[in-house]
Amino acid sequence: MSAELFFALLVYAFVTSITPGPNNFMLLASGVNFGFVRTIPHMLGIGSGFLTLLLGVGFGLGALLKAFPALELGLKIAGGTYLLYLAWKIAMSRTLGKNGETKARPMTFFEAASFQWVNPKAWAMAVGAMSLYTNPERPFFSVLLISFAFAVVNVPSVSTWAGFGMALRGFLADPVRLKWFNIAMGVLLAATLWPMLK
Repeated sequence: MSAELFFALLVYAFVTSITPGPNNFMLLASGVNFGFVRTIPHMLGIGSGFLTLLLGVGFGLGALLKAFPALELGLKIAGGTYLLYLAWKIAMSRTLGKNGETKARPMTFFEAASFQWVNPKAWAMAVGAMSLYTNPERPFFSVLLISFAFAVVNVPSVSTWAGFGMALRGFLADPVRLKWFNIAMGVLLAATLWPMLK
C-alpha cells in the first residue's frame, strides 16, 4: 500500500470513527451520566470489538453473510432490537451516576466489544474499509494494515465523544436538563437504525 493510499485509509478511519453513530451517541451519554474515567472500559471495548469485527470481515465473514441472507437478516434483527433496548435505557436514565448512588452503570468492556458485532454502522465501516482498501495481491497483509489503521484512530476518535459528555456534566446536573438530554440521546440512538431499514 502506497503512502498516499495509507493516508486516505487513515482519513477514512478517522471520519467514520468520529462521526455520529450508535457508539458515539452512547459514549456521549455515558460521559454525561458516568464521567470519562468510568466510560474508559466502554471506549476500549469499542476499539477491541471493532478490531475483531474488521479482522472477521477481512478474512471472509462478510462474504459468508452475503452468501446466507437469512443469517445477515438475523444479525440485523438482533442488532436492531439490542440497539432499541440501549436507546430505551439511555432515554429513561434520570440521575448522574456516581459510585454507589444509582443502579445504572456504564457499558462494560465486554458489552461494548460484543455490541460491535450487531452495530449497523460498525458493519458498514468494516465492509467499506475492506472493499475499498484491501489489495487482492496481498490480502492478508492489507487486512492487517487496515485493522492497524483503525486501531490507531478508533479509540482516540470515540473518546472525544465521552470527553464532550464529561464537559456537559456540570450543565446537565440539573435534573430537567439531564432528563431531556437523555431522551434526546435515546431518540438519536434509535434513529441510527434508519439506514438499516432502507
